[in-house]
Amino acid sequence: MYLDLNKDLTPEQIALKEQTHRFAAEVLRPASIKLDRMDPEAVIAPGSALWDVFRTYYQQGFHLAQFPEELGGANLGPLDMHIVIEETAWGSSDFGVGLAVASFPFVYAAQFAALTGNKRLLEEIVLPFAADREAKYIGCWAITEPQHGSDTLMLGTEAFTNPAAAGECRARLDGDEWVINGQKSSWVSNGTIATHALLFLTIDPSMGMAGGGVAVVPLDRPGVTKGKPLDKLGQRALNQGEIFFDDVRIPRDYMLVEAEGYTTVLNMTLATANAMMGALFTGVARAAFEEALAYTKTRRQGGKLISEHQMVQGKLFDMFTQVERARAISRAALVYNLSTVPPALPYSIASKITCTQAAFNVSSEAIQLFGGLGLCRELVVEKFFRDARASLIEDGCNEVLALAGARDVLESYVA
Repeated sequence: MYLDLNKDLTPEQIALKEQTHRFAAEVLRPASIKLDRMDPEAVIAPGSALWDVFRTYYQQGFHLAQFPEELGGANLGPLDMHIVIEETAWGSSDFGVGLAVASFPFVYAAQFAALTGNKRLLEEIVLPFAADREAKYIGCWAITEPQHGSDTLMLGTEAFTNPAAAGECRARLDGDEWVINGQKSSWVSNGTIATHALLFLTIDPSMGMAGGGVAVVPLDRPGVTKGKPLDKLGQRALNQGEIFFDDVRIPRDYMLVEAEGYTTVLNMTLATANAMMGALFTGVARAAFEEALAYTKTRRQGGKLISEHQMVQGKLFDMFTQVERARAISRAALVYNLSTVPPALPYSIASKITCTQAAFNVSSEAIQLFGGLGLCRELVVEKFFRDARASLIEDGCNEVLALAGARDVLESYVA
């Protein structure tokens, strides 16, 4: 285990780190390696190791990490959340994403039920999830569309308010119900296994992407269909797939946010998601570094361990530095943005870009240190590399994120 430079960690936080690390080492990593070698249909088939992982995660109460104590949750603080996210992704970034997203609709529903006193939302959505220990309720975050991905990040631009750029998945009010039509693209995490969606949609297309809304949608409603699970280069244990909505009706109470508050909630959501991605891929970078470090202490070349060669030592220390830099920025961004309203989106973006790039760089160097063995599927380092490659696009490709961050810095940073 790495040296934690935060000397103020409580005994409870240290115990949380150890508990999560054991879960990641004993459950997540072995399962993700097994599922990585299967086709996407087999990954989600009954009896798959995927379901064992989800059930174990729920039985240990991790799915309620952000739930308040009065609902049976752990009510973890921002630093606690970083610890859990990093350790989970150290075991598996696939499960790190999928398990975190599984709670999204229910966490949002709990927060809005508390704010508005919405009893229907509490009784029909929140409480069943809080009582779940068998992973019967699994959420997804449905925001990406076939024609809309990273452009969702262009808040504050003319394009964001251009009616021609409005999203295709739309909702209209019909009495006491919202009627939803449209599609979410194949990149929806947990898309084909989810029971509920946190659905970002368009309510007022005249406002462009700014005229959105956020709803909790049970995916057993008439008119919901799902596509095939996506077959991907990396994060293969993470189920992703399309969701289609054809005159799907939900109660008016299930619409959490309408157009007036949409931009504010979208900004907060993106800040949280990007900060979480930073924490996740800090874990991946660390996992790759630790695999390489251990290998160089056993592999011999030129009559001595390769860890004794200066070139290898230089590579290892550069990898170590990238991991520590990633943890520093990802912790700072997540802790600040989970405890501050409004959040500082550019710092979350900086965290996501820095940490995903670190994971990609470090896993690539790990393969280099393993040599030809690093290319073999029998070893986990090539999986880390494929998973990290996906992260450069996931949750907003890094190039577009950098443009969005630059706009915010130019507008708000005072020299």
